[in-house]
Amino acid sequence: MGPTLHHRLLTYLDEVARSGSIRSAASRLNVASSAINRQILALEEQMGTPLFERLHRGLRLTAAGEILIRHVRDTLREHDRMLAQVTSLKGLSRGEVTIATMASLAAGVLAGVIREFRETSPGIVVKVRVLPGSDIVDALLAGEVDLALGYKLPANPRLHCIAEFEHRLGAVTAPDHPLSGRYHVRLGDCLSYPLVVADHSLTLRGVIESLTPDRMSFEPVVETNSIELMKRLAQTPPHVTFLNLADVGEEMRRGVLAFTPLSDARAITQTASLVQRSRTALDGAAHLLATRIEAAFERHSAVD
Repeated sequence: MGPTLHHRLLTYLDEVARSGSIRSAASRLNVASSAINRQILALEEQMGTPLFERLHRGLRLTAAGEILIRHVRDTLREHDRMLAQVTSLKGLSRGEVTIATMASLAAGVLAGVIREFRETSPGIVVKVRVLPGSDIVDALLAGEVDLALGYKLPANPRLHCIAEFEHRLGAVTAPDHPLSGRYHVRLGDCLSYPLVVADHSLTLRGVIESLTPDRMSFEPVVETNSIELMKRLAQTPPHVTFLNLADVGEEMRRGVLAFTPLSDARAITQTASLVQRSRTALDGAAHLLATRIEAAFERHSAVD
């Protein structure tokens, strides 16, 4: 493992490289020349190579030093950017953030995120637009929203993916349903129960149909584009629906729904993406919400 470069040493290296002199760097930084020289010599010994050529008129970076100084300056820029973001969040009491998302996510994990966000940042207005997948991206590119969150969002060079999360599908039932409590179930195990499923306007429907075993009949009793309705009906045995874990986290915490992974779906996951416009910095409110969403989704990510 390489040496750990602390912020003070990074600053020393950057200033020495800019001024070409330890004495000049020390004067600018208001520290002793011996302190800077000692730190540089120790780093060169750790790395096993000189970083500066000692010339009659000062110092010049070696090839190794050139590589290191690029890393040093990148790190310092990232550090400054991080401090600016933290500073912008301190005392953040006003603001507005708009996010476009899908119905399943709005009614699932995002609802919990926003509830907690409102508790800690009551002065920030959160606007949520529920849209189809293609319209989500269009709204973000048009600047109508700050963030977009959805499954299988189309790639676009004008978008930057903040984070991606994979979720396995599962059978969602009442806690006292006969299928509840198992380590996993096959989709075929569910077909003898009344099924409440997504209609063909939702990508989830195609995924579920692709898992139906050959020679078995897939005959839902309810088809809907309302994730909320699917969850409400699943609370009454013997109904079964199919959703991602992130979609039912709130109901599981309240003890009204149970989630059992589908073993057939081991190789089939739903990928949720949180994205923003490329080359557009998020303001304090949007950055804060994005951080909360990322943390919440990591808790619900698929684990094989």
